[in-house]
Amino acid sequence: MKISVKARIIVLIAGTILLQNCTKAAENSGAAFPIPELPVYTVTSAPATTYREFPTALEGKNNVEIRSQVDGYLDRIYVEEGSYVRAGQPLFKIDSRAYGEQMNMASANLQAANANIQKAKVEVDRLEPLVAAKVVSDVQLRTAKASYAAAVAAASQAKASVGNARINVGFTTITAPVSGYIGRIPYKKGSLISRTDPNPLTLLSDISEIYAYFSLSELDFIAFQHQYPGATLEEKLKNMPMVELVIADNSIYPQKGKMSIVDGQFDKTTGAISVRAVFPNASGTLRTGNTGRVRMPQLFTNALIIPQESTFEIQDKTYVYVMGKDRKVTGRPVKISGKTENYYFISEGVKSGEKIVYTGIGNLKDGVAIKPKNMSSDSLLRARPL
Repeated sequence: MKISVKARIIVLIAGTILLQNCTKAAENSGAAFPIPELPVYTVTSAPATTYREFPTALEGKNNVEIRSQVDGYLDRIYVEEGSYVRAGQPLFKIDSRAYGEQMNMASANLQAANANIQKAKVEVDRLEPLVAAKVVSDVQLRTAKASYAAAVAAASQAKASVGNARINVGFTTITAPVSGYIGRIPYKKGSLISRTDPNPLTLLSDISEIYAYFSLSELDFIAFQHQYPGATLEEKLKNMPMVELVIADNSIYPQKGKMSIVDGQFDKTTGAISVRAVFPNASGTLRTGNTGRVRMPQLFTNALIIPQESTFEIQDKTYVYVMGKDRKVTGRPVKISGKTENYYFISEGVKSGEKIVYTGIGNLKDGVAIKPKNMSSDSLLRARPL
């Protein structure tokens, strides 16, 4: 059976009227998206301290390469790897027999030179009265005096040779220039030691204090200068609070350190300047070569605090949703001046007393009205401390 064109038109009109009636019925019934109920946090201000962390490499107060100043066979090793030694304590002994013989030869040459001085002096004393009596020519006396002067010079040279030989004999016993810990000893007894060896006999590290070197960017350095009082950089360093050290297992080193020096100039390749902090290390816990992070405190006398969950990012800018008096929210950019594990400290963008949406901001848009659920800032801070 075929449906006429007129019948089709009647069916289409009836369907359209039915759809319009359904839509009006839905609108008249008040069906709409429910107003979201979201927790709202009141921005508060409070004194706080945050920390900025900088990767660091640790070095001992003194790290000395122990090298031999004479050539010879390694005769004795007085210390063990990793042992603690005091300044002046013997470490190694180089075979000294050859240098002892050089000392003996130099001493004999000095004795001979002194004897030549006496011989030349006798000749001068013999000729002086003869020349005065005009028995002999004064040329002989002048020659005798020249020989005496040469003998005195030769004696001085021999004496210097004795001193040099004595020094070389002393160099055969190698002592610790500072107190510290002995490193690895690559040579063994009987090894041939040379002054030109590329590797030292060992490395002696004085770790009574540990230097933690790290770098500050130009912006960090400017902020550092503005943050602490003082007319000069030295005064600012003195007024800066103690810093902390986070060691490799993420624990805090029990002793706090003090900022001591700043490099004289920025590195052109990295745009950073090197600084160091000094930590006491009487127990020897830290060693040269350890790594960690220096925690530099950042003090806020009246910081605006907001939870990190309340923020979102758009194109490298951080925003929060601020609720107005009409309960509608508006996205607003904020400037972060510091942070802890749970909170941001805000310098611009919001004011104390304003209300921001705490959580559930994923589906919000500007102008959306919400049903606020007020949260106590004190209870939030107790649950999630700064």
